[in-house]
Amino acid sequence: MRTLFTSALVLAFALSAGCDKPKSPDAVAQGVAAARDKASTEVASTEKDASKDIGKEADKVGDKLTDLNNAAAKDAEKITVAKADGDRKVAIAKCSALSGDAQKKCKDEADADYNAAKANAKADEVSAKQ
Repeated sequence: MRTLFTSALVLAFALSAGCDKPKSPDAVAQGVAAARDKASTEVASTEKDASKDIGKEADKVGDKLTDLNNAAAKDAEKITVAKADGDRKVAIAKCSALSGDAQKKCKDEADADYNAAKANAKADEVSAKQ
């Protein structure tokens, strides 16, 4: 039993002593080349994955920017129409000082101005969304 233990100890020592043995220059060069190839492949793969991730996130930003621009265009239209509506109400109130055909003509002009302002606001919204 003691011989078996001694043999195992000697074998373990011999194997561990062989681990520190330097490799030949050719073996080192092959190992370095293999490590470089593996590192290059890993970097390329990571760059490809990163590029996909960045592209996906950029698409999301683009979509959000489009949503923002569309909302701003719609709100600008609402503001313009609200101003036009207010201008129409003021104009119609002023028309009440007139009578007969002059009053009707004044109200028709106020309505026409209002409708033109609404159409322009809608056209501006559509053009801003493109």
